[in-house]
Amino acid sequence: MLTKRQNFLETIRGGNPDRFVKGYEALPRLPVGAPLSKRFPSVQQGGPPVKNAWGVTYTWPEHVYAGMPDHINKENIVIKDIAHWKDYVTMPETNFPEEEWQPLAEACAAVDRNEVFCGITVAPGLFEMCHHTMSMDVACANMLLEPEHMKDLIKYFLEYEMKFAEQLIKYTKLDLMLHHDDWGGQSSTFFSPAMFDDFFLDAYKQIYSYYKANGVEIVVHHSDSYAATLVPQMIEIGADVWQGGLKSNNIPELVKQYGGKMSFMGGINNGIVDVPGWTREIVRKEVEELCRACGKLYIIPCMTAGATGGYYGVGSTVDEEIDRMSELMF
Repeated sequence: MLTKRQNFLETIRGGNPDRFVKGYEALPRLPVGAPLSKRFPSVQQGGPPVKNAWGVTYTWPEHVYAGMPDHINKENIVIKDIAHWKDYVTMPETNFPEEEWQPLAEACAAVDRNEVFCGITVAPGLFEMCHHTMSMDVACANMLLEPEHMKDLIKYFLEYEMKFAEQLIKYTKLDLMLHHDDWGGQSSTFFSPAMFDDFFLDAYKQIYSYYKANGVEIVVHHSDSYAATLVPQMIEIGADVWQGGLKSNNIPELVKQYGGKMSFMGGINNGIVDVPGWTREIVRKEVEELCRACGKLYIIPCMTAGATGGYYGVGSTVDEEIDRMSELMF
């Protein structure tokens, strides 16, 4: 029986997996922590607002899935005028003493890399940094109305990412990167492929090529959204796996068209299975439909928004149904 890591690689490389990969099983997400967690404290569900080192204020009400930037209170918007963005943002420190990296370095050293990858999540991505600091509608409008200022701001966020990447690689020796940047909603991307090329393509090439040149074997890009029109761009920037593709992307068709160039991790919408009143029958229908339509290669059945789900029992039931399909199809 293949290890989780081996089975993952066989799946995404068109080899001979012996079962379906179950979501994140080969991608244990280590703490995105020391020393950065001290500067970027996590907001807690139902807890007080938290401000990070960029000045972005996050809130997490009891009734929602995750924390988000607070733009309802206009005073919490960081960049109030894109033409003068330098007056509002200051790059956080990334060059910390070695001892501050030690807890994360030790966690990475303890990973059994024959069984799983050593990988963490980097978030938020470049587009998310734009709308976290100025709100979604304003960020998208500024891409249209103030493109040069937006490009300068994105270069600044890229500079920070590259400094962070250098330190992360130096102290952790990662071999997998899960990079978070949501590029769309339920039925469309937030920008056209041409706009992505203009604003983000070269920056993401630089980020992902740096990781790969420094020991990161696999890059997983997370965007739990519609983003089928950006799959060629994901391939060009060096993503090996797209995590989060909603059902609306027609995942089986993407596997057929792009399998071998990139793999797809998702296809099981949280909005369908991870809901009040969920049942095993609902989960079974979605998992079986996806697995049979996609086949055995270039597909990792997974809930689109995350690994465990918001309602107790959903995540484990998804895993059980994936195991069932492995028994039927392998």
